[in-house]
Amino acid sequence: MEKINIWDVEGTEFPAGRRTRVILGQNGAMKGEKFCQGYVVIYQEGGIPEHEHETVESYTILKGTGVMVVDGEKQMVKEGDCIFIPSGAKHALHNTGEAEMHMMFVYAPSVIVDHWEQEKSGELR
Repeated sequence: MEKINIWDVEGTEFPAGRRTRVILGQNGAMKGEKFCQGYVVIYQEGGIPEHEHETVESYTILKGTGVMVVDGEKQMVKEGDCIFIPSGAKHALHNTGEAEMHMMFVYAPSVIVDHWEQEKSGELR
């Protein structure tokens, strides 16, 4: 059995106001071939900028509230909500609550998505 604690994964701080910890995947704390899974803490007023990729993805909101946008459709999200994002759909998530938002993402197939480097370089905001 392979096991880690998510809080032991340093993760990456992104300029849009979040820390992303890749738990399982090509660039994860545990290597995964079929899918990628990560844990994200989105700071108050922070978010994940609009982006798109080939992979299908789900976001599960574990704590907090915010606004999710998928292909232009906006919906409020809260603890317990799970959002499916089809392949190629533009999507973004913004924390609109009074505290941190915690969420888990899963996408397949397992690749290292381009938007992380694009955001760190300032291309995505």
